[in-house]
Amino acid sequence: MAERFKAPVLKTGDGQPSVSSNLTASATAADTAGMAHPRITRPAPRPESRPKDVSVHRDTRIDPYFWLRERENPEVLAHLQAENAYSEAWFEPLKPLREQLYTEMLGRIQEDDLSVPYRKGAWWYATRTLQGQAYPVHVRRYGSPDGPEQTLLDLNALSADQPFLQAGTLAVSPDARWLAYTLDINGSLDFTLRVKDIATGEHAALVVADCARGAVWANDSRTLFVLTHDEAKRTARVWRHDIGSSGPGQLVYEDRNALFWVGLGKTLDARWIVIHSDSSNSAELRVIPADRPAGRMRIVLPRRQGREASLEHRAGRFYLRINDTGPNFRLISVPVETPALEHAVELLPHRDHVMLEDFDVFAEHLVVAERDGGVQKLWVHRFDTGASQHIRFDETVYSTHTSHNAEFNTTTLRLAFTSLTTPNSVYECQMDSLQLTLLKQQPVLGGFDRSRYAAMQIWAQADDGQRVPVSLVWHKGLREAAVHEGRAQPLLLDGYGAYGISNDVYFSSTRLSLLDRGVIMALAHIRGGSDLGRQWYLTGKLEHKANTFSDFIACALKLIAEGLTTTDQLIIEGGSAGGLLVGAVMNQRPELFKAVVAEVPFVDMLNTMLDDSLPLTTGEYLEWGNPQRKADYWRMRSYSPYDNLHPAAYPATYLRTSLHDSQVPYWEAAKFAARLRDVQQRSADDAPVLLTINLDAGHGGASGRYEALRERAQVFAFMLQQWGLHSTPAASTEATRLA
Repeated sequence: MAERFKAPVLKTGDGQPSVSSNLTASATAADTAGMAHPRITRPAPRPESRPKDVSVHRDTRIDPYFWLRERENPEVLAHLQAENAYSEAWFEPLKPLREQLYTEMLGRIQEDDLSVPYRKGAWWYATRTLQGQAYPVHVRRYGSPDGPEQTLLDLNALSADQPFLQAGTLAVSPDARWLAYTLDINGSLDFTLRVKDIATGEHAALVVADCARGAVWANDSRTLFVLTHDEAKRTARVWRHDIGSSGPGQLVYEDRNALFWVGLGKTLDARWIVIHSDSSNSAELRVIPADRPAGRMRIVLPRRQGREASLEHRAGRFYLRINDTGPNFRLISVPVETPALEHAVELLPHRDHVMLEDFDVFAEHLVVAERDGGVQKLWVHRFDTGASQHIRFDETVYSTHTSHNAEFNTTTLRLAFTSLTTPNSVYECQMDSLQLTLLKQQPVLGGFDRSRYAAMQIWAQADDGQRVPVSLVWHKGLREAAVHEGRAQPLLLDGYGAYGISNDVYFSSTRLSLLDRGVIMALAHIRGGSDLGRQWYLTGKLEHKANTFSDFIACALKLIAEGLTTTDQLIIEGGSAGGLLVGAVMNQRPELFKAVVAEVPFVDMLNTMLDDSLPLTTGEYLEWGNPQRKADYWRMRSYSPYDNLHPAAYPATYLRTSLHDSQVPYWEAAKFAARLRDVQQRSADDAPVLLTINLDAGHGGASGRYEALRERAQVFAFMLQQWGLHSTPAASTEATRLA
């Protein structure tokens, strides 16, 4: 199911937008030379603009910026361009800092690089990046990782004259001849599928426009199953195509229930095509024999509210991760011929404090990913002896998962590992002995030394007494200097808290530009995610959603109480549903934060959830509630960021969005910025409200790696300006020798 990487509005005196679309892009660099904070001109409102009254459950809300939803209106585009011009003018004095940050970030990246090859059949597959090229090149070698290289797909060649390019599916046929690939050219997640003869470069007749990411090969290397959207951008239909035909294909399955999203897969042993329909609290599993793609589709597990499951296969049995006996899931197997649950054999029972997150089934081994008290663990089980072993790591706070395991008959496991101080690492594990071999640790150039950095986890106490973990990383020398001098430090607190997605720790080379300037980085593991198991998610959604916000505020207060930072040094950041988080808490406690960064933020959530014509909305009822129901409406009304803006001294705010975002529409951030300016009781010099709109991208922002770095450099420049930090990293001074 897709997620949003994701209130009444107070009316101004004339009820009109205070920053209208006739704002010109006249605030140029020349106009603002030497100005730290150029002021925005607030012209008279558009005469034809009218506020929209929204009345639900006898509650009338006035939305003065509803007109910003008019995507095709040239005045709206002019308004967005004017917002960009204003932001660029504000950032103009910071241009040297932005360039320095970009140079630092780029200087840590090994631009010419090759991922660790993985084997599928006789071929070894990898991704190559080249200096100066924005996109990866997908390659393979025959027989061994050292064989002659063959190009599968060069995204750089395909990106000519395209401001945006995103690859979705890349699937090689079982006979290794054909590559099925999908491309999105504007970020809207509308992909086009083509099939290419890898050796000759010629394309098959099949072209599927407006499809989703999913495409799976049958074993005949001629039949391709393709996933498409419905009118609301929900993945809803599965089609069967012959790659030699340009016809429409055959509709295999359609799920018309708006709460469910359809997905496609294939078991690792290549025996079954899997079609799964999932909502946020239930699932239905169907299979088609991969050797007989026109064969009968069977239901393995019918849908039942509250029951979720995923499927694999081995030796005539389906393996199911299922939550039928408890929220943290158990692992069972059922016979292929009689897959009813009364025939199930339980392999791993449900456990109250350990969540079964994922599993991989190989010919001789079963690998299980668990989350035990917030700690991720990988277990390897032998089918013949029943023996189980835990793969152990030296660090205590880390993230790990299985990765690129494309072979069923193997005794080696590929896994990934990272932490706040350890760059992304790829290991090979011998599943019988658990011997780990490091295949590659992502290079970090520019003199990076992980021993200079330290990480730890502390616990905050929420309003209801629940303990909430916070992970921290800092530069040891600068931290010791701050402690010695008895001062707090600038701190960036990141959060998400939705959809059961855990805010796991990870290494970031770009983050070093903050750490080396004395900034502490913190990740809040709040309810709404699954950081401490499935119950952690369930107690942070629907009627329990307030826990997400109170947890985050508790984390902020704990960091201040520990003397790590102060309200004048605390910046918070969140993207998509994390944007809803930071928008809600800045309404609740505006005095607590120095600044807020919200990326593609889901801040107009109540209006969005009232409009079931928008993509994603109906399926989101199970996450946030259905505002057509009175109790759900008033709960959402209580925290929807746009609807709860009020006259207050708000922190400085930087919002970023994209015009073609189909998950969180651009107008959410645009409306929020305009309304926030109406109620802001601090000056634009002290607390600017900035909005940047990428006019060529979607939910993930810029698609090329260099443009993505420039976007991040701009965000960091905003933060450093708010902290008052100079452009030279403090870690390059005497403090480094304290490490």
